[in-house]
Amino acid sequence: MTDPIADLFTRIRNAIRSQHTTVVIPASSLKISVLKILKENGLIENFKASREKEDVQGKVTVLLKYDADGRPAITALQRISRPGCRVYLKQKDIQPVLNGLGISIISTSKGLMTGDRATQEGIGGEILANVY
Repeated sequence: MTDPIADLFTRIRNAIRSQHTTVVIPASSLKISVLKILKENGLIENFKASREKEDVQGKVTVLLKYDADGRPAITALQRISRPGCRVYLKQKDIQPVLNGLGISIISTSKGLMTGDRATQEGIGGEILANVY
């Protein structure tokens, strides 16, 4: 697998289209950081990482969020920077997603954060994705 973040988004997107309540993905620290941001912004209910053996990679179970009518909290996951074409933004170039209705996930020197937080802290970085 060359792009684990794209794999994470594809698994979540496919689970939402199939109306699944949970999805299981292979674990990594970058994926867990992305899931923390999604949880903090109310786009997923929860997630739980587990390892059965010490030499096994581990799995993360993601609990997807739906409203009372069955509509998902995530309508689109858009990968921006890919391994073949990296996209870096300065702090002044970070734009709100859907006029503030969505979030952008940015990898900075201080770790992963949303675009709003990166703008507040005055730092730029690699824009990984837009989620709304």
